[in-house]
Amino acid sequence: MKYVFGPVPSRRLGRSLGIDPVPLKTCNWNCVYCQLGRSTPVVGERRDYFPPEDILAEIEEALAKLAPGDVDWITFAGSGEPLLHASIGRLVAGVKRITQLPVALLTNGSFLHLPEVRDAVRGVDAVLPSIDAGSADVFRRVDRPHGAISFEMHVHGLIAFREAYRGKFWPEVMLVKGLNDSEQALADIAAVLEKLRPDIVHINVPTRPPAETWVEPPDDEGLMRAVAILGRSVRVALPAEAEIDLRSFGTAVDAVIGIVSRHPMREEEIRRILRQWPAGDVTRALADVEASGRVQKIERFGATFWTAAGSRYSQDASEKRGGGTGRHKRE
Repeated sequence: MKYVFGPVPSRRLGRSLGIDPVPLKTCNWNCVYCQLGRSTPVVGERRDYFPPEDILAEIEEALAKLAPGDVDWITFAGSGEPLLHASIGRLVAGVKRITQLPVALLTNGSFLHLPEVRDAVRGVDAVLPSIDAGSADVFRRVDRPHGAISFEMHVHGLIAFREAYRGKFWPEVMLVKGLNDSEQALADIAAVLEKLRPDIVHINVPTRPPAETWVEPPDDEGLMRAVAILGRSVRVALPAEAEIDLRSFGTAVDAVIGIVSRHPMREEEIRRILRQWPAGDVTRALADVEASGRVQKIERFGATFWTAAGSRYSQDASEKRGGGTGRHKRE
């Protein structure tokens, strides 16, 4: 399927059927930790990247093939920033008409400064915005936003949304060693969170291949410091073991491409997930996919990950740590 993926496991949302309303990698941030690589270019324009009626038709088709209990949440997420789709409100309303399952939105939250966007997504059942920084400097270094987005704009939009929103508000903090895991950086994030009155705060750490070679997860001391400083509502969101629904894939080749395009994985993970096919078929599929140029291999954390061929990753470990404003030339 083009717009729908999964169900996939989530520690926060159980089994989630994902909706991907924008192409890879369409985002107004260029986060150093992003598992889908760099945003090249960083995009600031909201428009209908795909026809809303096509997305809704595919959602309805996907749900018709699933049994009761197969899915816990419908989640807008995927290959970039969902709020870049100008008809996100129509998509949310359409999903609500199709199913009674709860709807979640994974977003960086930076478009919530726009009243029309806040109004468009107020009907979702859970919003999980990114809050990786409590100061303008760290915001620029970690999230590397589009030039039109300021830290103050981002925070004010989140506050305005939270004041009117009655669903589950679960901010996410991605910790990067040496950038936002210091006592001061965490205290600044805690000050922002206090204004937002979150229900739960999820702490994440990079476990998939980050866009930049130098990105590392915090050490145990940094993680414990974050838990202590960010408050009693904190939960550490360790990654769930991947168990992806493969019923929509006809062959092992289709499955490999469909999986790694949104979820970069180590080869041993891919083999485990594809265990419904004979081992020889999986080995041939991996060789065929690699030879086709439809995937690429990226080295991170001393391991090799398979990911989408179209993703752009830094290969130079000497590049400036945490620099940049989100404006990168094509490589």
